[in-house]
Amino acid sequence: MNPPKENLIKNILNATVLISALGYFVDIYDLILFGIVRIPSLTYLGIKGEQLISVGVLLLNSQMAGMLIGGIIFGIWGDKKGRLSVLFGSIFLYSIANLLNAFVTSVGMYAVLRFVAGVGLAGELGAAVTLVSEVMSKETRGYGTAIVATIGVTGAIFAAIIGDMFPWQWAFIIGGILGLILLVLRIKMFESGMYQSIQNSKVSKGNFLMLFTSSDRFFRYLYCILIGLPIWFVVGILITFSPEFAKVLGVQGPISAGNSILFTYTGLIFGDFASGFLSQYMKSRKKIVTIFILLTAIFILVYLFTSGLTVTMFYGLCVLLGISIGYWAVFVTTASEQFGTNLRSTVTTTVPNFIRGSVLPITFAFTTLRPAFGMIYSALLVGIVSILIALFAIYKLEETYSKDLNYLEEN
Repeated sequence: MNPPKENLIKNILNATVLISALGYFVDIYDLILFGIVRIPSLTYLGIKGEQLISVGVLLLNSQMAGMLIGGIIFGIWGDKKGRLSVLFGSIFLYSIANLLNAFVTSVGMYAVLRFVAGVGLAGELGAAVTLVSEVMSKETRGYGTAIVATIGVTGAIFAAIIGDMFPWQWAFIIGGILGLILLVLRIKMFESGMYQSIQNSKVSKGNFLMLFTSSDRFFRYLYCILIGLPIWFVVGILITFSPEFAKVLGVQGPISAGNSILFTYTGLIFGDFASGFLSQYMKSRKKIVTIFILLTAIFILVYLFTSGLTVTMFYGLCVLLGISIGYWAVFVTTASEQFGTNLRSTVTTTVPNFIRGSVLPITFAFTTLRPAFGMIYSALLVGIVSILIALFAIYKLEETYSKDLNYLEEN
């Protein structure tokens, strides 16, 4: 017998889910904010002309390096010391970094703070998804992680609004204050009972090397990362370089990367919500991820081979691409469900950060192919490879809907 609808809603919209979702909201806000305030903040520091791009890339790479390192640190920490400790530590770190970003006086100081912010940002999503997956029932946890991702992605839109309305210093300060407010709210959150049951045991917890000592674990981990490749192909190539693609495709008007990002993230909100809830309705993570990857493939082809669009139609296509790559919620949930309690945080926190890092080889492949094949066909080749790899990876992973997560990974 199914539980009453009002009880289901109450179980889904619990304090753990809502506070975790708001934490991811602030996380995405800060992640996107730098791209929005890059030019005014660097201009304030005396950076001009071509240096705006080179210094901007340096700062972005500093943030990315921080996220890759932070993903490993906070992932291991979450398995060794608990999920809640990561949620407190990560949001404190990037909130303080955000506040200090408002007072930078040099590029070097800016780069250090973006690195620190990156370390903090790396821990938020993985710890939130791990905690929500463990405190909710196996039949409803997909709803919880979908809400975390859906509310979180709206942070990008909020960042765009705040970045446009306020000076860049105040945009950073607002993010820092929001984070510290959430830090106080998290005092009322509880640790996962599933984790507490092993907290004082002698079982190996957060041993990152365990992922490489077993071929089964290694390939599970690798496949979890690879299913996210199309997401960062779309964001890192099609959306980041949307002004250049628009010129080649003859779009009837100017296109800005900022607006393309905004409309893509608007689509992501609907995609995350739809993919998460559909995975519950269809009782399958694999089917939904496969469907959304195929949708992504279709909209990539439409994007690359439709010429003469109006500005409105082009941004509408960005929304559709955002919806199609909105399997992010199910992607991270799947990674969390693939591993035992003693490695779950390590995997769930490192996987999204490693797939974010995949934008580096993706952009390298694109820029290497572009002189020989041009914008359209170099993007097509990289996109096809990303799609095929992701489809193979999801095919190889086991179905994890309603899987009992109360088990351990043995040495």
